[in-house]
Amino acid sequence: MIFFRTFSELFNRLRVLPRWVIILLDTGILLVSVGIGYLIRFNAVWEDVVRNNVWLGCFMFVISGLSASLLTKSYAGIVRYTGLDDGIRILYTCFLTLLFSSGANLVYYYNYRVNIVPYSVVLIAFFISFLLLFYYRLIVKSIFIFYRSEPSDRFNIAIFGAGSAGLLVKQIIDANPLSEMKVVAFFEDDLRKVGKEINGAKIFHAISDINAVIKDLRVRELIISTQNLSLERKNEIVESCFQEHVKVRTVPPVDKWVRGELSLKQIKEINIEDLLGRESITLDNNHLLPELTGKRILITGAAGSIGSEIARQVASYHPQHLILIDQAETPLFEIERELGEISHFEGEIHVFVADVCNQKRMENLLNEFKPEIIFHAAAYKHVPMMESNPSEAVMTNILGTRILADLAVKTGVSKFVMISTDKAVNPTSVMGCSKRIAEIYVQTLNNYQLNSQHSTTAFVTTRFGNVLGSNGSVIPVFKKQIASGGPVTVTHPDITRYFMTIPEACRLVLEAGVMGQGGEIFLFDMGKPVRIYDLAKKMIFLSGLELKKDIDIVFTGLREGEKLFEELLNDRENTIPTHHTMILKAKTRAYDFDQISNLIDLFEDLIADRNELKMVALMKEIVPEFKSNYSRYKILDDSI
Repeated sequence: MIFFRTFSELFNRLRVLPRWVIILLDTGILLVSVGIGYLIRFNAVWEDVVRNNVWLGCFMFVISGLSASLLTKSYAGIVRYTGLDDGIRILYTCFLTLLFSSGANLVYYYNYRVNIVPYSVVLIAFFISFLLLFYYRLIVKSIFIFYRSEPSDRFNIAIFGAGSAGLLVKQIIDANPLSEMKVVAFFEDDLRKVGKEINGAKIFHAISDINAVIKDLRVRELIISTQNLSLERKNEIVESCFQEHVKVRTVPPVDKWVRGELSLKQIKEINIEDLLGRESITLDNNHLLPELTGKRILITGAAGSIGSEIARQVASYHPQHLILIDQAETPLFEIERELGEISHFEGEIHVFVADVCNQKRMENLLNEFKPEIIFHAAAYKHVPMMESNPSEAVMTNILGTRILADLAVKTGVSKFVMISTDKAVNPTSVMGCSKRIAEIYVQTLNNYQLNSQHSTTAFVTTRFGNVLGSNGSVIPVFKKQIASGGPVTVTHPDITRYFMTIPEACRLVLEAGVMGQGGEIFLFDMGKPVRIYDLAKKMIFLSGLELKKDIDIVFTGLREGEKLFEELLNDRENTIPTHHTMILKAKTRAYDFDQISNLIDLFEDLIADRNELKMVALMKEIVPEFKSNYSRYKILDDSI
């Protein structure tokens, strides 16, 4: 008993088997292998063994083996992580040992007309040494696993995907003696694999068996190893785990593995972003090269979520000049630093802290750099905030856009791409209506140029819903609320929103911007709307918490100007297809430029007078479909 206790303590203290120990063990095994080879060859007759240079033969074989080991570094691997690659390296080592021994035999025979060791002995020793060298490593690995882990402390996990990635995940878990996980099952959609086993873990049907198997085997965690799952199927799997209170993690794509190898640390908890929206839109952006490469490109709102990502993507097309404008000093500094660290970017980056409402400042910048393309992302976007501060929404979103659009025409900008929002459709808020008026202005300005045969600038509008992880969006808010212990606040149990990833939205902006000839409003396929209450529940689950037990969801009521459901088109609009199935063009009604321009002029006096009620009333006059929701401005609708 004392011996086993001492042995156990030794293995618990021993982190890595020293290389000198491995070399000694390998030397001993080589010696044993060639000795067994002699005994087999000469039928264990000791006199015949001694007569055939046994001592010299053993010495020569061991030296050959150690030389081969030095070349292949078979001693360098960590024994407790022994796997297939180590087996191949050992086989290579044994093969070199066979060659070196045979070579030494030939040299010796050339000089003394006798072999050091019979070739049959060398061949037998080759096979025996390979088996012993490999299997003793596996035995030591098993001993490490046994003594360095406590089976009672391990919890059961399952792996979705019984392919090469799933097998690799299991091998990594099994090879790590400190792992607290034990793989007890695989799940597969492929019926051909169902019922088979992988290293002792049975493969079950992921559709019909998953809930029952999770219960029966007491699975606490599921790792999704496959990368080719559809978004819908991934959500179904997570939903099944959600019902059984099973944690879900995922394996990153192969190109994200560190130095091409997967480790346990890289297997991360699945993010809510991985479950939202719809199948990712992929675009062939090669045709953007001639449109953006070598050009002078100006981006407003460049420090924001959308503006900064547009800057990143535009930078990859190597513009000559990239001019970034924003009021936010610190995030503007961050994007400048990030872009400045791109080694392959050969253009010039110019960063300016500036307000798009400052006409003189904008005029000086446009005259200095003469941009060929403008991406206008600067805007106030928070609905309740703008409901309380309508003059700011009007000043930035409407007047700021007009200033920049007029200057674009004046300075000969080729294309002006405005980034709008789905909240501009049948607006129920000051923010949404301000963006709709900005859309109307750039459209009418575009048409006015065409009608006057004085066209210099093509104005293109892009319209999409919420983007995942953007500043102030619901997901970061929920994450903070969950981290602080809750409650998670949802405005209404039935409220829904569209979601899109920031990079995807910006790729579509670039695509639509190049596609547009002027006057269009491009809409992006936003997929299915997401119920915010369901989103909150999933985020709580993915955080390892249980609704009502660990954290609550509280309904706070719709905020000022907030919609229950978002729209991408108003009642008077329809769509026209484009060359890309995920991008549509809105067919909108026409407005008179002079009339719209004169009405917008009135906002300047109303801002000066601080008359917010008249300001909102004017917005409703320009956009008759603007009906206020849960807002003090609803009295203006009631009076009509």
